[in-house]
Amino acid sequence: MTLEIRHEEIKPGIVLITLAGRLMLGPEGEQIENVVAQKLSEGARSFVFDLSGVTHIDSTGIGRFISSFNKVRVVEGTLRLAGATGQVRDAFRVTRLDTVFKFFPDVESACEGLVPGT
Repeated sequence: MTLEIRHEEIKPGIVLITLAGRLMLGPEGEQIENVVAQKLSEGARSFVFDLSGVTHIDSTGIGRFISSFNKVRVVEGTLRLAGATGQVRDAFRVTRLDTVFKFFPDVESACEGLVPGT
């Protein structure tokens, strides 16, 4: 299964990016960074990634989140990860990046406390 990426602004300045499939080395993953950069240029500052549909992630996939996180941090924004389970969650745990990224069980809880426009 290839990577599917959907995004929507759920409130002003808050973008939900939903991923499904395998997030691995390849051009599909580049879209993640492109969407984040585009939405930042449009004024978004809060991002929630729904990873509940991601079945596998490799180091390149994790690198896409690191790059996105750094872009969001420059503008003092927020990036949260929701719904990561199994191998995906384990990959962040093994690399100790679970201490850098904020994980939530689902999109609803990841959105709690985010302020529109910030």
